[in-house]
Amino acid sequence: MLTYPASIPLSTRSLTFLSELIRIQRMQRGNRWRRLDPGRQSLLVLAHLRNGDTYTRLASAFGVGVATIYRYIREALDPLAAAAPTLDQAVYQASRLLWVVLDGTLIPIDRVAEERPYYSGKHKRHGVNVQVLADIRSRLLWASSALPGAVHDLKAALSHGIPAALTKFEIACYADNAYRAAGPTIASGGRAERHSPVSQPPGRVTRPRCDSESRCVRAGPSRHPGTRPRRSGCQR
Repeated sequence: MLTYPASIPLSTRSLTFLSELIRIQRMQRGNRWRRLDPGRQSLLVLAHLRNGDTYTRLASAFGVGVATIYRYIREALDPLAAAAPTLDQAVYQASRLLWVVLDGTLIPIDRVAEERPYYSGKHKRHGVNVQVLADIRSRLLWASSALPGAVHDLKAALSHGIPAALTKFEIACYADNAYRAAGPTIASGGRAERHSPVSQPPGRVTRPRCDSESRCVRAGPSRHPGTRPRRSGCQR
């Protein structure tokens, strides 16, 4: 079997934080011995969550069984979920910022028995819808629980109570067109008007449309007697 070194785009702070959570969880459960210490367990969990390494690859790399890898990852998800801030806590912390960014993302998943609720017509694949709040530097502030991928971003935001929380703390928020009319503090990008200078390609001049029902003809006599006058470039 061939092996190669790999890296996880995370800092040592993330590893230390998760290791402390796992250590506290083991003390509360009274676990006396495990094949991997909290640091090694945290490393394999981060490799799975951040890099998407499969259970089989992790089992071969850490010298344990596939069932053990599954149990280690499930054990680490519980304290991570408990340590995550709630929506009200995240919005309260964000009240010191000038504004926040709201957006939805689709996390790909494998196909399930009921495929239609998890199929996103926008992304053309199966997944779950997760709503995200970020600061002006694109740093994550809060992530919602997962909804089926077929759910629209506006419906997902309303179901999680995001517009109500932003309005409660009077926080300005920027979002895309999917969140139009979501709340009084959420500003979304508008659509450009037709035939406006913004919507026209650079260097292209739009000719005015004719207001009459008949076709426009070029004013003045024809260059050649006996021929019909030539029409102008009217777009009707």
